[in-house]
Amino acid sequence: MTKPSRRKFLKSGVLSAAALSIGDFFIVPRHVLGGKSPNGSRIIAPSDKLNIAAVGCGGKADVNIRLAYNKGSDNIVALCDVDDRQAKKYRAQFANAPYFQDYREMFDKVGKTFDAVIVSTPDHMHAPIAMAAMQLGKHVYVEKPLTHDIYEARMLTQAAQKYKVVTQMGNQGSSGDATRIIETAIQKNLIGHVHTVYCWTNRPVWPQGVRSPKDKGESQPIPPEVNWSLWLGTAPARDYHEAYMPTRWRGYWDFGTGALGDMGCHFMDVPFRALNLKYPTSVECSVGSVYSDFFQEAFYDDVCPPSSAIHLTFPSDDRKVKEIKFSWFDGGIRPQLPEGVEYSDVFREIDGGILFIGTKGMLTGGLFGNDPKLLPADKFANKALPAPEKPLVDGKTEGHQQQWVKACKQGFGAYTSSSFDQSGPLTETVLMGNLATRSYLAREDGKFTGRKKLFWDGDNMKITNYDYANQFVKRQYNGGYTL
Repeated sequence: MTKPSRRKFLKSGVLSAAALSIGDFFIVPRHVLGGKSPNGSRIIAPSDKLNIAAVGCGGKADVNIRLAYNKGSDNIVALCDVDDRQAKKYRAQFANAPYFQDYREMFDKVGKTFDAVIVSTPDHMHAPIAMAAMQLGKHVYVEKPLTHDIYEARMLTQAAQKYKVVTQMGNQGSSGDATRIIETAIQKNLIGHVHTVYCWTNRPVWPQGVRSPKDKGESQPIPPEVNWSLWLGTAPARDYHEAYMPTRWRGYWDFGTGALGDMGCHFMDVPFRALNLKYPTSVECSVGSVYSDFFQEAFYDDVCPPSSAIHLTFPSDDRKVKEIKFSWFDGGIRPQLPEGVEYSDVFREIDGGILFIGTKGMLTGGLFGNDPKLLPADKFANKALPAPEKPLVDGKTEGHQQQWVKACKQGFGAYTSSSFDQSGPLTETVLMGNLATRSYLAREDGKFTGRKKLFWDGDNMKITNYDYANQFVKRQYNGGYTL
């Protein structure tokens, strides 16, 4: 064999750093090369591990960090949280990982040490953190909904292509088997030509439609572990109150996106894929009313409503269907039960469900589309659902984070279930419902001017018949943050 030059061998990165030289020979430790140990377990080379930074350490981050770390198959090398209480667990587990309260400081000081970033913060901070990471060439995993505003979703979708990074939104149902089974069944026309879709959820399971501490003029001392200014981030200033954190922020417009933002990306993702939906052309809604006293309707504009019904219209790819009617219900509201099916066939899960209605039958599923069934049951008694045509994900919903990790190692272009080119337009559709809700509640000179069907120009991100609504497409950042 031709002996490689010493210079060429030393250029081999990690191998050269770990090799021991004896004359012209090198002894390379097994842990550098990987392979198997004497007991048969796999030894992972450092070069096979993804170095990950986590922004947000509590709540959903607990799941994201755990499954991305994957018992040590990959590395957590930096941590960030504005609340030291939320970070306590992972600061102890990853004691060598530097910890920050400000993600910008983390990016500046140790940005060269990590390849990818997990963003598990309140909705209002998803976009600026993810954008800053992508601009540094970092792969990103961002919790659902991808963003707080429609404009942010469009910008992150474009940025992922511009900076050529691997992306994933945290709607883990998109990696489940049911999503792929339903997609195949619908596209094979098992229930004929689909013209109507219903999605519903029991959320919110946190306070909504209530008077907020801000409206009541209430405040509390800021806990010493919390950097309240950083937690507010892009949102307008307000006094601290425990009602906002660590989880109940979802119900406040400045921070969260309500029941729809929380669960829409889980339920709506299934029909969005199966029907290859594009931008909606129109949206209208109604919301649950709140009364503070007899005939005294209360308007708590700081907080999302207790319930809503949202109706979207989409253009159809099916030449037999002019348009697709798509309705969303939250706060415990459900669609009407279709003729010929049992209540227990459709409303099976407390979390909510999905119902496709076609010209030959119906298809229903639960959260993530789980346990899909063809209806009416007697008509489809001997009809099995088809095998999914798209590859299944290793680990299914539990493999969502690792799918992203493995794709990051392959590089830009590697497939993920909810990459931004898929999850960005989905998020825009979800947030269209919130635009309609806020328009429905708008009052000018004592009149409800936004209670109408709104028409959407998706390419230009603009409501064409009610300009007031366009303020909800893109909000103004506070705190000096940019996108």
